[in-house]
Amino acid sequence: MPFQATKNNDPQSVCDKLTSMSTADSNSDATRHTFESAEETRAASGAASDHVRDIAEVPAVEVITTSAVHLMSAAAVKCGLAEGTDAETYKDLDEARKLITALAGFITAAAPEIGSQHAGPLRDGLRSLQLAFREASLIPDAPGQGPGEKFTGPVN
Repeated sequence: MPFQATKNNDPQSVCDKLTSMSTADSNSDATRHTFESAEETRAASGAASDHVRDIAEVPAVEVITTSAVHLMSAAAVKCGLAEGTDAETYKDLDEARKLITALAGFITAAAPEIGSQHAGPLRDGLRSLQLAFREASLIPDAPGQGPGEKFTGPVN
């Protein structure tokens, strides 16, 4: 279940409450605002508790592969592989290098835990990103020096 902003998390609502608490005319008014704030805190805590229960039901392999896919997607966009005519505007090879290196380390560390049926496709995606990065670079890295290659070895 994705995080959804609620009225309790609305910055303007929080600012209004803090302002009204600090400019309260009487102690009873300030106490009322403090009490409402405590109730909201308990409600937010309950919502967080629901999120913890939701994530507790997700197997680790799913969390790991989903995280890897998010890194892959971000790296693909930064390599200029986004769809649309404005893909080139999102291209940032310095950022792509960081994301690909993080992804390579992540997949290398996670592979023994998630098994080859999950790690294989992630490795394939990583290799494709490494090749796309090499193709997008004006100055090619030396073999073994490309993004993530310290974890994967040279990519051809």
